[in-house]
Amino acid sequence: MARPTVASRLRATATQLASFGAIGAVCFLIDLGVYNLLRATVLPDGPIAAKIVSAVVATAVAWLANRSITFRSQRQVGRKETLREGLLFAVTNVVGLGIAAACLFVSHYVLGFTSTLADNVAGNGVGLVLGTVFRFVAYKALVFRSTDAHAKEHAA
Repeated sequence: MARPTVASRLRATATQLASFGAIGAVCFLIDLGVYNLLRATVLPDGPIAAKIVSAVVATAVAWLANRSITFRSQRQVGRKETLREGLLFAVTNVVGLGIAAACLFVSHYVLGFTSTLADNVAGNGVGLVLGTVFRFVAYKALVFRSTDAHAKEHAA
């Protein structure tokens, strides 16, 4: 079996990035929509609970979509493997959230940029970008890494 060329690897990665980005955009809208729906209906005084529920829903959709679309050729099969993959996905998302929160913390508390605009730039701009880069790399390297794909890569 011939080794994949650099160009073919770049094309495959670009395709994955596009899919990952589209799924991320949809999940952002799901998070936003569920959050606002909950705040407007059953949780008008519960912004934290609404955010937790909306984030869990968006993360579940992201896992299913990335598993089925972006990383379908790398996903694992079997109950034990799927559970492992789901847990790694959840941990990866918590770390990604931590990256965004850390950016906000540094900007707000260390650098003293306390305006709403500065908080949004740090948390939802810089933090979101860095967290997203981390998640993509972690999904590709750890979460959706089948043993077959790993064995093929090292055999070539």
